Amino acid sequence: MILVTLGTQDKDFSRLLKVVEKAVRDGLIDEKVIVQAGHTKYQSDVLEVVDLISPSELEALIKDASLVITHGGVGSIITALKYQKKIIAAARLKKYREHTNDHQEQIIKKFAAEGYLLELRDFNSFSKVLKKATSFKIKPYNFKESHMEELIDAKVEEWESTGVLMKGKKFRELFLYLIFGGLTTVINILVYFLLARLLTINYQVSTVIAWLLSVLFAYGTNKLFVFESKNQSRREDFREIISFFAFRILSLGIDMGSMYVMVQLFRIDDLIAKIVANIIVVIANYVFSKLFIFKK
Repeated sequence: MILVTLGTQDKDFSRLLKVVEKAVRDGLIDEKVIVQAGHTKYQSDVLEVVDLISPSELEALIKDASLVITHGGVGSIITALKYQKKIIAAARLKKYREHTNDHQEQIIKKFAAEGYLLELRDFNSFSKVLKKATSFKIKPYNFKESHMEELIDAKVEEWESTGVLMKGKKFRELFLYLIFGGLTTVINILVYFLLARLLTINYQVSTVIAWLLSVLFAYGTNKLFVFESKNQSRREDFREIISFFAFRILSLGIDMGSMYVMVQLFRIDDLIAKIVANIIVVIANYVFSKLFIFKK
């Protein structure tokens, strides 16, 4: 039996399964092929495909396999080496959206350089690598003496910590935007309430004035605290300000259009309509600021 394991990544890796299936159909593989596909959705009448299984079940399959075809996951490779299995390893690559980076490529290169597995780089040469596997001599892996696992674990930990750091920065950015976006909304609504309800100014005029004051507050807080935008010249600063106000005019249109629909057409209370409109505007403004305005 040949085992193909794709790990538990939430990204598709059907690229590998296609070459394995082709090898079966071409008669290059005459053994039963079991695929632990994880989140890769793949249907085949010649491969036995299962999704996620327990670590103990996976280890049992590895133990029974004559050949393990795997992605560049350290856990899968180490387990296969534990049972002295022939291994063909293929890296998930960022350019195919199979992973967020190409660290699997480096892991496989390291194991291949030491003679522990066969690396599949060019998927068009799978038949050649498969043929080479028949005469490949399994090199015993000394878990006590080898420091490779420690080195790879350290590298993986570095990548993971970097990923956590990036996620932390994104979370911080979104958190601060929601905080200041909420304050901007409060300013907008309070000014609108003061003008429209207490001073009985027309709701369209009140909306424009409330928008102008809130947008000035939003620009300062977004630039300094949320996106931490730092430009290299006054020209870039000017471009940023113009872009910010241009997109805020667009969001003003969204605000006023939402208010018109809710107040004039559906006869919703203007204050409730204002709150709903601001929620829509806050979401739109984040997308505009993130994609089109502020540069790191």
